[in-house]
Amino acid sequence: MKEFLEIIVKNLVDDKEAAQIKEVDGEKSIIFEVKVAEKDMGRVIGRQGRLAKSIRTVMKSVAAKEQKKINIEFIG
Repeated sequence: MKEFLEIIVKNLVDDKEAAQIKEVDGEKSIIFEVKVAEKDMGRVIGRQGRLAKSIRTVMKSVAAKEQKKINIEFIG
């Protein structure tokens, strides 16, 4: 699941080296902290947060197959 999120994020940003994803694993939930360069934050979030919402929706559907709950936080 982390690899899938990594592919999505790294294809959106210019500075691929600065993109980092930290996984905090719980019993039934997973939190992903996505950290990108300051200049790429707008690309990941999108206009009015639409792209971030779309990323969360896709990742929630992937997590549902594994009976997990997921939360994605974007850090600048």
